[in-house]
Amino acid sequence: MAGEGLALLLSRHDRRLYLSAMIPFSVLDLAPIVEGGDAGQALANSLDLARHAERLGYKRFWLAEHHNMPGIASAATAVVIAHVAGGTRTIRVGAGGIMLPNHAPLMIAEQFGTLEALFPGRIDLGLGRAPGTDMATARALRRTLVGGEDRFPQDVMELQAFLDDVAPGQRAQAVPGGGSHVPLWILGSSTFGAQLAALLGLPFAFASHFAPAQMMEAIALYRAQFKASAQLDKPYVMLGFNVLAGETDEEALYLSTSLMQAFVNLRRGTPGKLPAPKEGFEKTLSEAERAMLAHVLACSSVGAPETIARELSAFIARTQPDEVIIASQMYTHAHRVRSLEAAMAARSLGLEAVAAKG
Repeated sequence: MAGEGLALLLSRHDRRLYLSAMIPFSVLDLAPIVEGGDAGQALANSLDLARHAERLGYKRFWLAEHHNMPGIASAATAVVIAHVAGGTRTIRVGAGGIMLPNHAPLMIAEQFGTLEALFPGRIDLGLGRAPGTDMATARALRRTLVGGEDRFPQDVMELQAFLDDVAPGQRAQAVPGGGSHVPLWILGSSTFGAQLAALLGLPFAFASHFAPAQMMEAIALYRAQFKASAQLDKPYVMLGFNVLAGETDEEALYLSTSLMQAFVNLRRGTPGKLPAPKEGFEKTLSEAERAMLAHVLACSSVGAPETIARELSAFIARTQPDEVIIASQMYTHAHRVRSLEAAMAARSLGLEAVAAKG
């Protein structure tokens, strides 16, 4: 039976599960450094998480560039990608993303051309236009902020050219990199990234896992304005979604206070290592802080596996993405693994719904 016909026959609940089953799931990792831990442990955990993701059937494993953040170990993103790709076999590994204003496009082309040479067909390059840090650190990274985010579209196209086939007589080449055609993605949390991705014919990843305000507008704009390219012939949207699983809803809510504390500390200007869960943390917050958390965590599921399945499938039914990338910032590594298992179990329920309907 054709997929569209089957979808019409399913109940509303089953249809949501069906949609979950039909799209790939991926993982976004920030290599969290937890209180009492260090960067070495965080990077070892990232590799272990990627191996679990590969076993579970996730499509890609992305790492994010952040600087001057005591709780994030993935600042040297290309190096961490090599660490993860070298310890896995089939899962795609990439940047979610590289903050391009911090770097010369040629340097990124060389780094990711090297990764592609080492791990052929497994490397993704997501690009963002924010610095991924504070302004003082941005100056330390770049020495000058001239151009900066305003040059992002030109920098993307320059990088794209370096990864394309080398032209006759081309003086500046990325070696490795030229001719590698490492697939590019545009990352964003606003309509700007959607417009750029559409104009360049690139896949678009929206940061709905922490900045959901313009999500639906950005998706609609991207799909309406998309122009086919050599890389992509039709729009492709990936959305971020937090999954924080526990044995029960109550346990999951307690475990989620680590992420809540991290967001509150960041907004207070006191970022640190990822804190341990804290009983009653929400009672210590101001009304403004509660409202902030409700906003940034709007695209999240916190609960037992059945809650995760229900809420994740509802999110997919509402937003209609082509792929979902799961984030799971939790204090205990075993709980992150369990959250990936819960998310993939939701997808398996969709496959079972399909099988049951024949």
